[in-house]
Amino acid sequence: MRPLPSVPAWLNGQGGRPEGYCHRQLIDAVRYLVAEGVRWASLPAEFPKWRAVYRFFRRWRDNDFIKELYGRLRTMLRALAGKKQAPTAAIIDSQSVKADATVGAATRGYDAGKKINGRKRHIAVDTLGFSHLIRARRLARDYEPRIDSAEAMAWWAASIPATRRLARSGRPTPRRLNRSAA
Repeated sequence: MRPLPSVPAWLNGQGGRPEGYCHRQLIDAVRYLVAEGVRWASLPAEFPKWRAVYRFFRRWRDNDFIKELYGRLRTMLRALAGKKQAPTAAIIDSQSVKADATVGAATRGYDAGKKINGRKRHIAVDTLGFSHLIRARRLARDYEPRIDSAEAMAWWAASIPATRRLARSGRPTPRRLNRSAA
């Protein structure tokens, strides 16, 4: 993920315990968890043990590696589209989500414009649709007990379409409506 990733100590003969799983497997497991919304302990058997996946997620969350990954993906896709690295325009949107009575009053409010009692979340995207600001209190999974975990889940979720765009022909293409069926 980095241009010159640090070499683990055990590869340099300096001791240490080798990692038990390939990073690709761990990344795929976290992406599956984010996309499908399953619990950590409910990961399918073809992925590494859930505790190892959670340790990997925690390490990436605590060191902001997922933000760095998403930033690099966004920069590469903007360059492929012929855009400057930093956007000059953004689109800001908000969404009000109804909250059940079991949701604590401290984490919800009332949106008088939409007449909804619940949570409000915001996002800012550039003209290519890439997120530049994910600062909602609870954005990805409302049941995450830690705010930084919910934010990390949102960054993981944002990285999924970015990697898909990059994995296509290498050049992002705008979405077009299919008007042939009329």
